[in-house]
Amino acid sequence: MSVRFTVPVDAPLCSFFFFAFAIVFVGQLDGQELSTPERAAKASSIVDTSTLSGKVMVGYQGWFNADGDGSNLGWTHWAQNRNKPFGPGNVTVDLWPDMTEYDQDERYPTEFQLADGSVAEVFSSANPKTIHRHFRWMQEYDIDGAFVQRFASGLSSQHAREHKNAVLQHAIHESKRYGRVCAVMYDLSGLKEGQLVRVYQDWSTLQSQWKLTDASSYLYHNDKPLVAIWGVGFTDRHVPGAYTLAECRDMIESFKSAGCSVILGVPTGWREQNRDAVTDTDLHEILKLADVISPWTPGRYRTLEQVAKHERETWTPDVKWCEEQHLDLLPVVFPGFSWHNLKGEPLDAIPRLKGQFLWSQIVAAKQAGADMIYVAMFDEVDEGTAIFKCTNEPPVGEGVRFLTYEGLPSDHYLKLVGKAGLILRNEVPASNEIPAMR
Repeated sequence: MSVRFTVPVDAPLCSFFFFAFAIVFVGQLDGQELSTPERAAKASSIVDTSTLSGKVMVGYQGWFNADGDGSNLGWTHWAQNRNKPFGPGNVTVDLWPDMTEYDQDERYPTEFQLADGSVAEVFSSANPKTIHRHFRWMQEYDIDGAFVQRFASGLSSQHAREHKNAVLQHAIHESKRYGRVCAVMYDLSGLKEGQLVRVYQDWSTLQSQWKLTDASSYLYHNDKPLVAIWGVGFTDRHVPGAYTLAECRDMIESFKSAGCSVILGVPTGWREQNRDAVTDTDLHEILKLADVISPWTPGRYRTLEQVAKHERETWTPDVKWCEEQHLDLLPVVFPGFSWHNLKGEPLDAIPRLKGQFLWSQIVAAKQAGADMIYVAMFDEVDEGTAIFKCTNEPPVGEGVRFLTYEGLPSDHYLKLVGKAGLILRNEVPASNEIPAMR
C-alpha cells in the first residue's frame, strides 16, 4: 500500500502545512520525473524488498538543516553552534556538497566564499525536493537502498522529532518512487538508563499512525519487516547512568515479539569481547536474539594492509560464528574518515586513496563470505564518510580547510558503491582492481 503522510491530531498547525506542502510537492514531482524515456526505463528496475541478502545499503543521515528551511533547527550538523551564522570558525563538516545539480529552492547561502568570490551554498534535509534528488541518485547509480538513521535521543524534542518524521516519510516515499528499498535504523547514542523504552514506543507509533512496514519499498528479511538498532555492546555506551545490556535485551525481545527481523549494530570486538566491546557473559546470548549482526568499523583500520588483516582475523571468523548461530553478518565499509572541523583532529585522518580504500573493503567483505554490505554513509560530510556528490572546489579563506575528492568526478563514489552489488551477486569476480567507471 502507499505510505500515508499522516499528521498526528495534536500536531501544531505549522506541521500540518509542512506535511501538506510535502504531499502536494511530491505529487507534482511524480508527473515530472518519470515522464522521460530514460527515467521510465530506470523505473522498471525495482529492487527486491524480500531480503537483505545480495544488497548494498547506505546509511542516510538526513540530519542537515539550514537557517530558513522552516524547521526552526538553525544550521544543525553544518555548524558547531546551529544558532549562529554558518561560516569560518563555526563549522563541523570536512567535505562540501557539490551543489551543481540542486535547484535554486534547494540552496541555502552561507558565510563561506568560493574561490571565485561567490557565496558558498548548502542543502537542507528538511527540503523534500533534496531527499527526492538523493534517492534518484541511488537509483541512477544502482545502489539498492538506505537505512534511514533515527537518533532516539532526539525524539523528545518536538522540532527534532518533526524533522526526523518528515525525513523518514519522504525517504519511504522516494524509495518507492525509484524502486529502492528502505528501512529504519535506530541509533541509541546518548540515551540514559531507563530511556531505551522510547525506541520501541516510537516504532509502535510509526506503525499505528503510518502503517510504515506496509509501504511497498520497506525492506524485509526472513519474511519479516527489518529494523536496525545501532549501539549494543559498546564500552563507551554501557557506562554508569547510560542504558544497560539488560534494557537492550528487553527492547530486542519487544521488536521480535512484534514480528520484526532485527539488525544489531555492534562493536568490532563483539565476538571476542575485546577492543571496543564490553566484557559480559550475557552479550552473546543477547546478540543471538538478532537476525543480523553488523559490526562497526569506521576508524578501526586505516590502511589497505589493515583492511586485509581485518578480513582474515575479524570478518572471516565473524561470518563463521554467525553461520553457526544461523545469523547473517552485515559488514560495514567506509570510504575514508576525517573530522578536523568537528573535533579539531588532523584533516584526512584516514585517506580515501582515490577510492581504493573503500573498494578494498568491499572485496574483503565478499571474500570473507558476506553476501550483504552496509556503506557508511551516503551523506555524512561531518566525518568525511559521504559517498554522494561532493565538490573538488570547496570554500576558501584564512583558516578554512576542507577535503576534496582528490580531483575525481563528484559521482565517483556513487559509481563505486553501485559496482559493489555486482560483486555481491557474483555477477563479476571480486578483484582488488577498481573497475572502470563509465
